[in-house]
Amino acid sequence: MSVLLKNLQFPEGPAFDSKGTLWFVEQQNGCLSEYSTGMLRRHKVGGRPNGIAFDREGLLWFCDSLRNEIRTYDPVSETTQTVISHLENETLNLPNDLTFDAQGNLLFTCSGEELHKGDGYICAWSPTKGLVKIGSNLFYPNGLAFNQDKTVLYIAETGTKHIWKGRWNGNTFTWKKPKIFTNTGGPIGPDGIAFDEEGFLYIAVFGSSKVHVYRNDGELHKKIDLTGSNPTNCAFDPFGILGLVITEAEKGQLLSYKTDSKGII
Repeated sequence: MSVLLKNLQFPEGPAFDSKGTLWFVEQQNGCLSEYSTGMLRRHKVGGRPNGIAFDREGLLWFCDSLRNEIRTYDPVSETTQTVISHLENETLNLPNDLTFDAQGNLLFTCSGEELHKGDGYICAWSPTKGLVKIGSNLFYPNGLAFNQDKTVLYIAETGTKHIWKGRWNGNTFTWKKPKIFTNTGGPIGPDGIAFDEEGFLYIAVFGSSKVHVYRNDGELHKKIDLTGSNPTNCAFDPFGILGLVITEAEKGQLLSYKTDSKGII
């Protein structure tokens, strides 16, 4: 395990762009941070950025859990835009993390402010279908990820410490028959999640000083030990240089765990 950066302001949401540049957020600094060839560059966007993902055109999408918005950032023009701010007539309830399905539809979690209130939900959005709630009454839904062929959607529910899985239909915006995949345990619970090419699911378990790795049957495969207590998220370097990148909030670290495994592109 190597420390790429330290003294960061609550890092979260690592993601790689098509050129292999690593991006992440610093929640308490209101910025999107770019890491390449050992150098850090910060892009101030305000608010409290959280999860991020790149679309097919290279546009960076991020959750703003202070403004309660889904926003975009264009790395070329260095401009931001708010795309989603309301579900029906209500503001979003703390958007947390996001991803894209095989058809380019956006999916995101809204966790709510409290672990055990049960007011969290999951949404799907496209320019043609609009915004649809696909899961509700959840206890702090957090990280989300698709399996390799993007037919099964996995959601981390921090308040219950469950990981849920269910079949995803991007044409009808339906998450069918979600069931518990595993329970991570831990002082707080699961945060960000990521798959490798072999189908192992990596879960940053907040408060545990560990990233858990699960087989496709939901059984624990191994645990990766960290020096800081609060891993927030993880992502694989698609070019294999940095291995598994982990953001850790207690010590404000960006970590690199060398592994031959690669993530799902």
